[in-house]
Amino acid sequence: MSTKEVYFQALSKLSRELGATDDEDQMLQRIVATAVKTLKAKAAVIFLLENDSEDSIHNRGIAQVGLSEKYIHAGTAHAVKISPKLMEDGYMYFRDATTDKRLTNHKAKKAEGIGSILSVPVLDKGRMLGILSLYTKDIRTFTKDEIDFLSILAEQGGSAIENAQLIRKLRSHSQIFLNLAASISESLDVKAIFQALTQDLVKALNIKAAAVRLLDDDKRTVKLVASFGLSEKYLNKGPIMADKNIAQALNGKTITIKNVFKDQGIQYRKEKEDEGIVSMLYVPIKAKDDIIGVLNAYSSRPRDFTEDEILLVTALAYQGGLAINNACMYMVMQDDIKDLKENIWGHKSWF
Repeated sequence: MSTKEVYFQALSKLSRELGATDDEDQMLQRIVATAVKTLKAKAAVIFLLENDSEDSIHNRGIAQVGLSEKYIHAGTAHAVKISPKLMEDGYMYFRDATTDKRLTNHKAKKAEGIGSILSVPVLDKGRMLGILSLYTKDIRTFTKDEIDFLSILAEQGGSAIENAQLIRKLRSHSQIFLNLAASISESLDVKAIFQALTQDLVKALNIKAAAVRLLDDDKRTVKLVASFGLSEKYLNKGPIMADKNIAQALNGKTITIKNVFKDQGIQYRKEKEDEGIVSMLYVPIKAKDDIIGVLNAYSSRPRDFTEDEILLVTALAYQGGLAINNACMYMVMQDDIKDLKENIWGHKSWF
């Protein structure tokens, strides 16, 4: 059997295996196992870059074959530095991993018995999701076919991983709406509902914080109703005026701000810097025909909120408005029932 036939069979088998599960950990493990077995290497490791994290890029998930726990725990910080080069060249080859200046932990690599390393990006639709690295015991030069095989392997894995993440995201969002719908139907405690909403939103979008502010009676300020992820110091910074960006949101417009330090419509810019807030999203909250407040999402890094993310926040804001409608209707009904009882009592002689 030719080398290309071996590669084709390996990729076909992997494709079937990936199609049989939506468990990301299993997917990653099958990818590295296929890489080691097919290319007859010492080890392989794959980890994903947390591009949507509120922290800096870091190791989010890892699968490996052939490496000791001690070596894995030594860290993969070098991957962050080499990732731009990977996107530019398509791969990186480290002939002697124990001396190459582009790598760290040379002593650990020598103790682990690592000779050469070949790294390729894990891609989906041109976006880098992570890095797949192949380790050999001896110094080794990789052929173009070997590099192409590892790249195809990583790209196939990237597509499968992205699909798994999409499924999990849909499930997560569905769960948020299920929880919120249950809260709205079971409780009239608007503050408690909004508190749960902000917490779920932070987890769903992996952002720093979220807050709900409703228009005050004077319609000049908005008051905090619920928040998650913001410090007491920031929350107590002072009154929030219903002007500039908030005024636009109160007029029904969704506002996205990538950099709060460059936006003229931002209030308390210094306090936001101290809090670690960089990007913001303002979404109006509507009750019946009136816009009564805003739902804010806060990011600790420059972030372009996607259309899907904005749609999610908008839908949650709509549900929040529905909760307020329900509470108002209940209070009106309570007053009507009270009037009805008084009316009946006053005319009991009719019976």
